[in-house]
Amino acid sequence: MMNKVFNQIVDSILNWSDLPLWEYIVAGIVGVLFIYQMYFYIRYMVAVVRRNRFLKKHPSPQPSVWPGVSVVVSARNEEQNLTNYLHALLEQKYPEYEVIVVNDGSLDQTQAVLEEYKMKYPRLHITFVPVEARVTSSKKLALTLAVKASKYEYLLLTDADCVPESNLWIQNMVQGFLNADQTQIVLGYSPYFPTTDKINRIIRYDTLFNGLQYLGRALAGHPYMGVGRNLMYRKSMFMQQHGFAGLLQMRSGDDDLFVNKVATKNNTQVVCTPDSLSWSVPKPTFKEWIIQKRRHLSVSPHYRHGTRTMLGIEPMTRGLWYLTVILCLVWASLPLKVVAAALFLIRLFTQMGIINKAARTLGEKRFGWIILWYDICLPVLTAWLLATQSRHNYTRW
Repeated sequence: MMNKVFNQIVDSILNWSDLPLWEYIVAGIVGVLFIYQMYFYIRYMVAVVRRNRFLKKHPSPQPSVWPGVSVVVSARNEEQNLTNYLHALLEQKYPEYEVIVVNDGSLDQTQAVLEEYKMKYPRLHITFVPVEARVTSSKKLALTLAVKASKYEYLLLTDADCVPESNLWIQNMVQGFLNADQTQIVLGYSPYFPTTDKINRIIRYDTLFNGLQYLGRALAGHPYMGVGRNLMYRKSMFMQQHGFAGLLQMRSGDDDLFVNKVATKNNTQVVCTPDSLSWSVPKPTFKEWIIQKRRHLSVSPHYRHGTRTMLGIEPMTRGLWYLTVILCLVWASLPLKVVAAALFLIRLFTQMGIINKAARTLGEKRFGWIILWYDICLPVLTAWLLATQSRHNYTRW
């Protein structure tokens, strides 16, 4: 029985001349989509793994004198997070640095926590945004105040709910500036803590996928965004660009839009070593995550036109890929079914291998077969959020 089926498959594949015209067209589309999807993963999504392998074989030289660094944190009602995590920023193994925390109009005991830390850690400096400040984005104002108050050229940004992987975090991030003289921006990665919340795994996968994409494209010479939980740039560049000028009318964009505006192939470096990670607290519920994701997506229409086009190609080809494969498996003749199924499995196993390997490189757990489900659902969710975002008022964030 098995031999008979196998012989039928072989005979069908050999008789391509008997296929109708529409199947040739669909076969061509499937081939093109397969090639692009494989190119995307091999070119961009595995770039972080390649980068870390290269650094293991060719470690960067250590400078005789490390430059001073100003670590910048904006904190709004972060009493508990500062209590839990601020000490990790203040106990870094780095010779010359300061930590500037801006109390962004907090209504809880944030200021009291900061004052208590200040008594123990002289390198901590505190400033504030008044509670009554009437600005569209108080975080941009807070970061601007911190930058102007900083005394060092190198600025390292993170959030109050973040904790570095180790006390070598600053040293690892600074290394990105030392690899090239023209460097103005260093992009890092910030994973979310694993928790028992049901939504946690999809949040971590979404963050990993986006991180691999923006880091991979930056390594390929196409930087387009960064995340404020782990981002570094020069103070002089910030001042030359007039800070967040042009972005003040938006609630978000202090990280990704700013990087999208100023990053180039020559001025941007990536650091994704294990000790460079900055872990963050994820949203505990689906509703809170959706609100956060809506806010992040709300600034995407303001990316450069080339960036929007670049980012739109992959999910578009991915959606067409699944549709055409399903079309082949349901309605096409046997030869095309076999080819479509084979290409589907090749892409799937390549995708799973690359993402799971990159996950381990970036401190994450493996995701296994659930990658297929996320691969289908997350673009649909993102498209829905983008299509409905005009109905939502972002002034409360």
